Amino acid sequence: MSEFFHSVTLDAEKCRGCTNCLRRCPTQAIRVRDGKARILSEKCLDCGECIRVCPYHAKKAVFDSMDRMQEFDYTIALPAPTLYGQFNNLRNVDYVLTGLLQLGFDKVYEVSKSAEIISETTRRLMETGNLARPVISSACPAVVRLIRVRFPNLCHLVLPLVSPMHAAAKAAKVEAAAQTGLPLQRIGAFFITPCPAKVTDIRSPVGPDQSWVDGAFAISDIYPRLLEKMNRVEIPEPVADSGALGVSWASSGGESTALLREKYLAADGIENVIAVLENLDTEQVGELEFIELNACSGGCVGGVLTVANPFVAKARLHRLRNHLPPASIHPESNAASMRWENPLEYTRVMQLSDNLTEAMTMMQEIDRLCALLPGLDCGSCGAPTCRTHAEDIVKGNALLNDCLFILREQAEAAGINLSGLYHRTPEETEKPL
Repeated sequence: MSEFFHSVTLDAEKCRGCTNCLRRCPTQAIRVRDGKARILSEKCLDCGECIRVCPYHAKKAVFDSMDRMQEFDYTIALPAPTLYGQFNNLRNVDYVLTGLLQLGFDKVYEVSKSAEIISETTRRLMETGNLARPVISSACPAVVRLIRVRFPNLCHLVLPLVSPMHAAAKAAKVEAAAQTGLPLQRIGAFFITPCPAKVTDIRSPVGPDQSWVDGAFAISDIYPRLLEKMNRVEIPEPVADSGALGVSWASSGGESTALLREKYLAADGIENVIAVLENLDTEQVGELEFIELNACSGGCVGGVLTVANPFVAKARLHRLRNHLPPASIHPESNAASMRWENPLEYTRVMQLSDNLTEAMTMMQEIDRLCALLPGLDCGSCGAPTCRTHAEDIVKGNALLNDCLFILREQAEAAGINLSGLYHRTPEETEKPL
């Protein structure tokens, strides 16, 4: 498996070389070279922001085809609670779950059920006082990766528990194996995903050694087929096994609410998330116990693989919660089974060099180049800021005159010289300039 698997990809044929994605990428992972965007693999979070802003649909997310269900003897659907917000006037979750069964899944296991169990486990862990405060949620994989590459001082604050998606897959497959007698490798668990970051978290998880999820189907891909099945359901099967607290995880603030604590902060949208992390990095957040961060606007309902407007979806979920119990009763969870196998560690993708002396020299050169550049961060050079352009020059990936302002100055200077040459006498032209 590649160290940098990415679910966000670029279709170069469609790319027009505009700078929309360049300006919005939260980790400055995009460059425009030779009229086409390029994604720097080591910096990309797969947050999907470039998909959202590309007017030419040149960025796209990789997800699985439902044909992959044929690879297994028994298949399980893992619907994200966000899925429920895609349907108008939904009062009974069982219509969605029964529709999934009629699409060919053998079993449905709600991710919102595991969300409730994760919330309960988090509450008990926080009560022990053994977690550093404020605890940062680990549910959004794009945020976890952002912390990993940009905020090394905050890695120890991230909640060391698997996401509800991973927990649901493990519980569902173990249950299915006990019920059917099939080996685990013949049982396929597929997440119904709202965003590409979840796909990356399945293929290349951070925290667990490997994922129990076998694939991901985009909500936008499964939606029309599921809606057709749901419209034919007269009496749904009683499958639902979660309550309002678990479903609340789909939108920003839902996870914090499920913890039943007051001193929390919930922020959504990648720019807001970065602002909160920067404040936290400089200890400017006050007395908080828990911080919930979602890369997408509105939370998972804002994922680029959804179909409903995130505000509409959030309103639908709010109404749906009125028809659900606060939470279902689940057997006491085993916190040890949900803990990450690996601690979150800083990934040095922003580091200039492993050699400190060399890094310092490169830093000085970057500062020197920045003084030459206009400081407009216009993106015309193909880098998002003048500083990243200077870094690219120092790394040998760009030239100073890729900056249009520098190029214009050089052209003007050349024009002055030519003008001076024009007015010189033949004797003077034989002298070196």
